[in-house]
Amino acid sequence: MNNAVQPILDKALAGERLSTEDCTALLESKDILRIGLAADEIRRRKNDPDVVTYIIDRNINYTNVCNVVCTFCAFYRRPGKPDTYVHSMEEIEKRIDETIELGGTGVLMQGGLHPDFNIEWYEDLLRTLHAKYPRFQLHCFSPPEIHNISLISKLDYDTIVARLKAAGLNSLPGGGAEILDDEVRKRVSTKCTTQEWLDVMRAVHKVGLISTATMMFGIGDRIEHRVRHLDLVRQLQDESLARINETGGGGKFTAFIPWTFQRENTALGRKITEEPTGIDYLTMLAVSRLFLDNIQHIQASWLTQGLKIGQAALRFGADDMGSIMIEENVVSAAGANTDANEKELRYQIREAGYRPQQRDILYNHVNRDNADSLDASDSMKLKQLSVAFAD
Repeated sequence: MNNAVQPILDKALAGERLSTEDCTALLESKDILRIGLAADEIRRRKNDPDVVTYIIDRNINYTNVCNVVCTFCAFYRRPGKPDTYVHSMEEIEKRIDETIELGGTGVLMQGGLHPDFNIEWYEDLLRTLHAKYPRFQLHCFSPPEIHNISLISKLDYDTIVARLKAAGLNSLPGGGAEILDDEVRKRVSTKCTTQEWLDVMRAVHKVGLISTATMMFGIGDRIEHRVRHLDLVRQLQDESLARINETGGGGKFTAFIPWTFQRENTALGRKITEEPTGIDYLTMLAVSRLFLDNIQHIQASWLTQGLKIGQAALRFGADDMGSIMIEENVVSAAGANTDANEKELRYQIREAGYRPQQRDILYNHVNRDNADSLDASDSMKLKQLSVAFAD
């Protein structure tokens, strides 16, 4: 192991901003442990060093009808196909009721790009849900969905997100980013461009809504594409934070979530000959923590990487384990088959040396007596095991 990356890591640890050249050098390096240690230190400075957060929500995919083609997706169905669906309001409300019963505080709702759904359809959906569940957080509709509404309703992004906010939208997920470089995007998808994704998020932040940012890599992209992606996210966050500082209002990216392409059951997966490894994922996660100095939270994607890699990610810059995923259809359709309940997720967090803490979409802590009882139950089992071994 050499010290080639140490000057770059010293720069980050001293609070200096890394350049895109620094980012490239780190992603090309094999010095994963040195990079991970630096990322862990930065994570401890930005967030409570003893706590790892998670959220209980549900990913409701309200329709699988989609009028674009993404070769990395196994979930979508073209309009008119026999296995298409659109969930009724009763079905959506049933899923929300189940989520609330399990201690959930919000829903992540996304769907295909339906050719018939205009702005009024989405407003009606949000108003109905917000009226029935006024304290339940609605984290909905990725930038491609907003872009699709714009095409159908002939409205600009600012108008759309302002109307959705007024109807009850609390925040926007960062889906549809994949790799923010059109050289890659044009090869794998026909949905929104890099600039359109960024412009939607700019509009979201301008009206005072928060959002997340994501990256799905391993779709034929190279390191330079990933660096550009990170740089564009950081630039937009700079702009959003400057607006907040100047006016006292506006939104921002709360978290960054990278994950690797899940290839099974997809057209693209049959063409990709090399896929990212666990080392590649942990390196990307750690470098994201170091490069994205203006984003507070980095989320571990245990759903795609598995619980053990997700647990390891907590020592490579991640401070959040994301959702227990009561329901998820898009990534699982592409081959991800990891699942976990709240008890399992809390156990993984504790075994990594942290205290598990439920949060909501806004990263406010949520405290529930029955969540604490899960930990007490595990502690009792450990005591019983130790007594049994002693006997």
